[in-house]
Amino acid sequence: MLIARSRAALRQHLDALRAAHGPVALVPTMGALHEGHLSLINAARTELSGMADRGTVVASIFVNPLQFGANEDLARYPRDEDGDRAKLVLAGCDLLWMPAVSDMYPAGDATLIDVAGPALGWEGDVRPGHFRGVATVVGKLFGQVRPDIACFGEKDFQQLQVVRRMVADLALGIRIVGVDTLREPDGLAMSSRNIFLNAAERKAAPELHLVLQSVRAALREGQACASVLAAARARLQDAGFAMDYLALVDATTLLPVDAVGSDARLIAAGRLGAVRLLDNIAA
Repeated sequence: MLIARSRAALRQHLDALRAAHGPVALVPTMGALHEGHLSLINAARTELSGMADRGTVVASIFVNPLQFGANEDLARYPRDEDGDRAKLVLAGCDLLWMPAVSDMYPAGDATLIDVAGPALGWEGDVRPGHFRGVATVVGKLFGQVRPDIACFGEKDFQQLQVVRRMVADLALGIRIVGVDTLREPDGLAMSSRNIFLNAAERKAAPELHLVLQSVRAALREGQACASVLAAARARLQDAGFAMDYLALVDATTLLPVDAVGSDARLIAAGRLGAVRLLDNIAA
């Protein structure tokens, strides 16, 4: 696996890889990689197999300060550079892009990307400015790598829709692939932050996914959406969660809806102790 730590090295490697192998797929990450991230590498390889004999899979690792609020966990965010490199090699990644903050936000940098639409509400309300940071760094990564495909996990479902909206609105010509959430055997969505759960919190954490499944079943039976969601929030509060939201939304616009269907999604986020957990399922 090649590693680039400067934009000049990135461009040199990419030019050679494109000439040798054709299209490029990008998997943006913030590191602290787990099996969920590695499933994105596998998905990128699968997507490329339908386009070329080989192609090139690029992963990026960059803990983006622009998407963390003043009281959020930038300094605490887990980092494991050596472990991440080893995992990417085993997963078959071709090129790792590891920019410094000065590469991503050089002196004089004056442009931000603001997305409305699916960025409004939910995470957008709880974490003001978060999606500006996400859209800006992803836009920069797209400009640096120039991928044909980019793979994002569905665990951060609102983020996925924000990226899709940005790519469509700016006519970037990149195919965005959403990849199913990878889960622990008990249903907990894999996340780099799960390592901060203590034993009692880890035992309670799968309740988030269980509640989403029970909500979906109740809604499909025709029960009233408002009362089902209210009962689910109460159940999660009893399990120890401080809920930010639990809602049924349109899967593209993220606007609330009151009935299940092929275009509906159940989304949830809340704190369990000091750890904030997100999850979602198709409704």
